[in-house]
Amino acid sequence: MFGDSKKPKSGGAKVDTIIGQQTRIEGDIHFTGGLHIDGMIKGNLIAEPGSSSVLTVSEHGRIEGDVRVPTVILNGTVSGDVRSDERIELAARAEVNGDVYYNLIEMAMGAAVNGSLVHQTDKNPPQAGKNPQQSGKNSAVLSFDRENPESGTSKE
Repeated sequence: MFGDSKKPKSGGAKVDTIIGQQTRIEGDIHFTGGLHIDGMIKGNLIAEPGSSSVLTVSEHGRIEGDVRVPTVILNGTVSGDVRSDERIELAARAEVNGDVYYNLIEMAMGAAVNGSLVHQTDKNPPQAGKNPQQSGKNSAVLSFDRENPESGTSKE
């Protein structure tokens, strides 16, 4: 039935690289394939353009930097913007302190986004520093204030 599973659905994604819970990496990471993070990353995570890479961040995982990956499964914390051309899954313990740019999104009860949700329907999401509202008719911005959840406003 719906909502029976509290664990994120990884869809059987193949994991090529694991960053363990006791590991801390400083610097940008460029990758292809599957990357699973239990540790801490201080830098940007960037999947190679055109790849079908998958990033999985466990409840122990933490990223301080921007994320640009086609498929993101998040149950940890990201302090930075998250950009996903395909799909993003925010599990119950997920926290994003930044903007989320997505094509498809699944958000579990308990997940938090402290920033804007920006829906991208085209394959050319806006570049960093550009206003998503100026990127054309294929985007929508939804802003929330975590202290006042009823303040959600939509800008199209």
